[in-house]
Amino acid sequence: MSTVAPTSAEIVYPESDDEPMGETPIHRDQIAHAIEMLRDYYTADENVYISGNMMMYFEDGNPRRCVSPDLFVTLGIPRLPERRVYKTWVEGKGPDMVVEMHSRGTWRAYIGWKLELYRDVLKVPEYFLLDPLEERPGVKALRGFRLVDGKYEPIPEIDGRLPSEVLGLHLEADGERLRFYDPRRGIYLRSPGEVREALAREESERRSAEARAAWEAEARATAEAQARQAEAQARQAAEARAQAEIQARREAEARAQAEAETERLRREIEELRRQKPAGS
Repeated sequence: MSTVAPTSAEIVYPESDDEPMGETPIHRDQIAHAIEMLRDYYTADENVYISGNMMMYFEDGNPRRCVSPDLFVTLGIPRLPERRVYKTWVEGKGPDMVVEMHSRGTWRAYIGWKLELYRDVLKVPEYFLLDPLEERPGVKALRGFRLVDGKYEPIPEIDGRLPSEVLGLHLEADGERLRFYDPRRGIYLRSPGEVREALAREESERRSAEARAAWEAEARATAEAQARQAEAQARQAAEARAQAEIQARREAEARAQAEAETERLRREIEELRRQKPAGS
């Protein structure tokens, strides 16, 4: 009995390899963070596709021929609609840049069969390896390779970073993090989440500054009011002292006049006594 081979449309290409996204929460978070940053960086370019932990098939009709890069960037293909899997024969090309994050137990695969696959089969122009936990003493946490005449050559560092000709960015290992540096603008890329956090901090700082300025303005106004009140009290006290001095002068003058009048009367009485005839 003859059998009919399934057509390409009937072949199932699984959407998962049943492997977790990242070997540890740190690997998973860094993969997601890197994808988020690059998607934000290329948000204005609809012909750049960025994804990660996605099943990539590279032989039509053979679902066993696949790989799932942690992060990859493909230039020149539309960002939308979103794919469930990546098929190189449908897209017309493989990725232009791949980043794999490995651990102590998986690094051999990434510099072994995966490196050969990216180099010889998919012919990925740039391949980066990151060990976010730095579990291999003496080996740099971030390494990069560029395809030159069919061979991967190490990418030399520039100021401690690895330049990507595909992205026009520099990659840098910063502790557990993978960072992207834009040499044209002289800044590191930030994810939308980091931008939101920065804006929230700036807003909080602005509100704190406004509250502090309002408090300082109120304190100045209170101090000025107290100073004006003190000045008014000082003027009132000075006026009171001046009035008291005037009153004291008036009283002194009145006493002096009274004493002078008393003295005048005493002299007049004595004069009258002297003028009075004897025996009268």
